[in-house]
Amino acid sequence: MSEDTSQGRREHTGRGGPSPGVGKMVCMRVESARATSVDVRSWLAGEVFQRVAGPQGRLRQAEITAAGERWFAEDRPIRRVHGDAAMFVGGLRALLLQSLHPLVMAGVAQHSGYRDDPWGRLQRTSFFIAVTTFGPAREAERAIARVRGVHRRVHGSTADGRVYTATDPHLLRWVHLAEVDSFLAAYQRYGIGPRLDQSERDAYVADTSVVAARLGVQDPPRSETQLRDQLLGFRPELAGTPQAREAARFLLWQAPLPVAARLPYAALAAAAVGLLPASARWPLRLPYLPATEATQGRLAGRGVVAGIHWAMTAAEPNGAAG
Repeated sequence: MSEDTSQGRREHTGRGGPSPGVGKMVCMRVESARATSVDVRSWLAGEVFQRVAGPQGRLRQAEITAAGERWFAEDRPIRRVHGDAAMFVGGLRALLLQSLHPLVMAGVAQHSGYRDDPWGRLQRTSFFIAVTTFGPAREAERAIARVRGVHRRVHGSTADGRVYTATDPHLLRWVHLAEVDSFLAAYQRYGIGPRLDQSERDAYVADTSVVAARLGVQDPPRSETQLRDQLLGFRPELAGTPQAREAARFLLWQAPLPVAARLPYAALAAAAVGLLPASARWPLRLPYLPATEATQGRLAGRGVVAGIHWAMTAAEPNGAAG
């Protein structure tokens, strides 16, 4: 480098280093990026909250956080699993698995209105899970009473003449088993928190039995082994009906979503399908692609679950939930 060129640069900057204006520009860009990140995070958190909690979300949140004795202490596994963003994957998987029981699916098709009001159904279910897991006992009992009241009004028959009622303890057991198995499987694969060991998995199943028994499930499973055995016992009753396949198509490909949410939802849906046992795929006409699911599918699932967790966690130094 010539002395004249070096001298010219020193005259331009006032010293041998970068101009103060460059540092200021970098700081401005960093601050702008931070502000954009906060805006995106707030928008995404609001979208997720609106979909899951609905217009009564703030009121329901107040009911869940109200003072009072809880059914489950803060260190119980049920709080870890049900408070994780992996529940979005587990919830979809549970709905798909539950649809394989023809009597349960008939009740859903004839009474739930899942096509006309899918978000309302999601909001009612998410509130029930949240209040029975985290809320005060008095609010949990009220939620149980409301659901049991709805169940008393749900009854009918299938296309082949079989009668069902939502108060049937046997059908209640299937719904419970599919939920618990799905929530646990989703947490173990996609959960943000540490994986549960065997004793914690047993404790989680035992925790869920508290709620199940109050809903009318007789002798619900209280360990992972009992959960597996009871699921296996339902295998002869399961079938992929036209109603079940229609529900699967709606859940996976036809859910009413804004354009910006379709790609993340597709990743959630793929993760949910990837968690289903192979025996549940063909009855619902769902693909079985183990190599793809073990690579791109899991990466996409983990990415969208991590994104939901990021959005729903307050931007505070201590990482406390918002």
